[in-house]
Amino acid sequence: MVKIRLQRFGKNKAPYYRVVATDSRNPRDGRFIEIIGTYHPAAQKEEQIKIDEEKALKWLQEGAQPTDTVKSIFTKLGINQKFVSNK
Repeated sequence: MVKIRLQRFGKNKAPYYRVVATDSRNPRDGRFIEIIGTYHPAAQKEEQIKIDEEKALKWLQEGAQPTDTVKSIFTKLGINQKFVSNK
């Protein structure tokens, strides 16, 4: 099954995440299929979340399951609402 989840980068106590589509059997920081965006929790509000909306919607339509954290990020950006209305 394909999951949309966070892949951790950065140094200790200063994380930086990529939002990626990956096989659920791969490790958290392992191989991925496609990079969908980035999430930098320590950055300023306008630079904190950058998601390619087209890629995210494409993966959701193909049946990828977002993790709880990614789902909340998508909800903040309105991607979940667009996905539900396109069904």
